[in-house]
Amino acid sequence: MSQVVVKPLTEASVNAWNHYVDNAENSTFFHRAEWRDVIKQAFGHDSHYLYAERDDKITGVLPLGQVKSWLFGNALISVPFSVYGGVVANDDDSRQALLNAACSLAQKLQVDYLELRNLNQETLPEKWQRKELYVTFRKPLCATDDENMKAIPRKQRAMVRKGIKAGLSTVVENDTNNFFYAYSSSVRNLGTPVFNQHYFDILLQAFPEHADILTIKNNDEVVASVLSFYFKDQVLPYYGGGTENARQCAGNDFMYWELMRHALKKGAAFFDFGRSKQNTGAFSFKKNWGFSPEPLYYDYFLVKADHLPNISPNNPKYKLFIQIWSKLPLKLSQLIGPMVSKYLG
Repeated sequence: MSQVVVKPLTEASVNAWNHYVDNAENSTFFHRAEWRDVIKQAFGHDSHYLYAERDDKITGVLPLGQVKSWLFGNALISVPFSVYGGVVANDDDSRQALLNAACSLAQKLQVDYLELRNLNQETLPEKWQRKELYVTFRKPLCATDDENMKAIPRKQRAMVRKGIKAGLSTVVENDTNNFFYAYSSSVRNLGTPVFNQHYFDILLQAFPEHADILTIKNNDEVVASVLSFYFKDQVLPYYGGGTENARQCAGNDFMYWELMRHALKKGAAFFDFGRSKQNTGAFSFKKNWGFSPEPLYYDYFLVKADHLPNISPNNPKYKLFIQIWSKLPLKLSQLIGPMVSKYLG
């Protein structure tokens, strides 16, 4: 068997990279090559996309982005602004070659740490550490709307029916204005810095066949909206939120039900509710839909850092910041939020 060679992604190899990702068993949407340009255009961060090759065929990929700031440190992450990442490889030789190359790159760049956001549990390499802070919620969709409705637990099903009775309407769109209003309102209320609206425009431009926006209205008033990704047979509601009026009419509950119906029509067979921290409101909300939490395995190779990073909102040192941020006027939070969120990779 010939030797594995690790190479950097070039424009000439983008199609081969994406073909590999689209067909690899354990790949995720966040392994696609477009994320390299999205992260650069939206946030200005550099990326280092590595692939393993044997006999002129790709046998593994590892997308890496470097996020560097005075506030949160310097990290090499697979993949920044994504919930999944890490090595996808055909064999152990390819996997090890990519891990070795990533560790060497991390040391060369003198980052604080290298972080791999693995969806599946991997054997922890020597000198690596693992953090099990997050879980993900994923579940197959049933074949019909009626079956999917019956699969929702009774109390949550009542919330969906409340939205239906409220006469809420649904529109699928590719304009980010309605979405950004609902999303930015929601994250401001949570005390989280919002991303720039331009980022979401870039996402829709980068993934025209893999992304759309579903918006919920109540008498022409936007109450909730979600930007979702479609990959293989999966739908991933990734960025979303509701206004203060959403709770009164069960706007968020109705939104995710409508997304299930919409995704089923697009051919999706799997609903990925995404990452949450354990014992949070989002965690409980997803469990209420009948989804079971599955652990995520975030692995770290420390370079300059002497302990695992903790930039989670649950970190007590950010408590005052979150309280102040949640009280900001919406327009002000939209203006200054991107200055901070671009480093929250």
